[in-house]
Amino acid sequence: MAKEEILTFDGTVQELLPNASSRVLLDNGHIVICTVSGKMRKMRIRVLSQDRVKVEVSPYDLKRGRISFRY
Repeated sequence: MAKEEILTFDGTVQELLPNASSRVLLDNGHIVICTVSGKMRKMRIRVLSQDRVKVEVSPYDLKRGRISFRY
């Protein structure tokens, strides 16, 4: 596995947390703490509870991720 390789999952935002973080329930049943990506913050895209999102997860820490797209 390459160092730059990331895992991409779809999920649903369950709970909003401070610092632009949220708790996301992935389609495979795992729960991940995610932050909003910098590009989404720059474009002021809001993520609300129950939104469908695309999450990028590093293979080194499977409990943390980054929200990269809101459907």
